[in-house]
Amino acid sequence: MFCRTLSGVTFCAIENVVAIKVAPFSRYQTIDVIRAFAESGRAHEIALYTGNDDNILLDLLTTYDFRGQQLRFVGGLLGHWAVWTSNAVAHLAEAKRHTINIPSDLLTLAQQITDANAALFDPSHNFHGCIPGIHEVLRRQGLLLGRWCLDEREELSPGQSQEIDRVCAAYPTCG
Repeated sequence: MFCRTLSGVTFCAIENVVAIKVAPFSRYQTIDVIRAFAESGRAHEIALYTGNDDNILLDLLTTYDFRGQQLRFVGGLLGHWAVWTSNAVAHLAEAKRHTINIPSDLLTLAQQITDANAALFDPSHNFHGCIPGIHEVLRRQGLLLGRWCLDEREELSPGQSQEIDRVCAAYPTCG
């Protein structure tokens, strides 16, 4: 794991490391990273950020406990936050307020955000429509004139526009 060794060097031992983005899109690997981070001896000096767009809010609500050392993500570096920034800031604030006794409505919101991100990032088509999906939402917000990509062959996947329509209508607090 990267906090243990990286080309023979312990990554967390590098003095200039001040933050780590964790984004394996795997609960098992996320826990592996956080455990290695806890074992590094620098958990009090390095900030943890989630990049797991499939588990954003749950990552931010979860306290990880390794031998009494309780660790939490302090924020996120996520594609989701590139398009629904105001709501993402509000979601982060809510997550920080609820470290114990997490309300069920936040757990419901977590599932809704994951569903919204599936429309945006297009995992059902191997993330093919990820960049065009982000551009499409920014276009709908009036922040881009179109959803053009550097590779002109990159386009929304079949049905992705309808999925974005669906989640925007179904979950107005997500986006």
